[in-house]
Amino acid sequence: MRIFLDANILFSGALPQSRLRAFLDLLGREGDCLTNAYAVEEARRNLAAKFPDALRSLDSLVKKCELIHALHPDLPVKLALKDLPILGGAVAGQANYLLTGDEKDFGRFFGKTVAGVKVVSPRMLAEELTKSGLI
Repeated sequence: MRIFLDANILFSGALPQSRLRAFLDLLGREGDCLTNAYAVEEARRNLAAKFPDALRSLDSLVKKCELIHALHPDLPVKLALKDLPILGGAVAGQANYLLTGDEKDFGRFFGKTVAGVKVVSPRMLAEELTKSGLI
């Protein structure tokens, strides 16, 4: 199982009190977590502005991820320019899932598979993996 982590997932996972961090640790034991420099830099920028003490935790989280350096250029859906590197990175990394909390930009794709990648929220992924017996 390969799970691409969006910037908002990295942001939340870097917060010490976040339950998402425990979920990401579990996902890392059961599969591969992926991300890219674009997502990491967005998370880093937002953490620096709001929770600078969490930057070290972000670095620790990112070290556990496979960094995807390519982007799939030809996506079958229309996205805002800022979201293309996220879905494009997930497709290029051959992720099974794009894990995102971004309902505004990705919500219309929740539960759908786009170019081989299923777009899910943390709750959706937890429910799916629980039903399948993986967690």
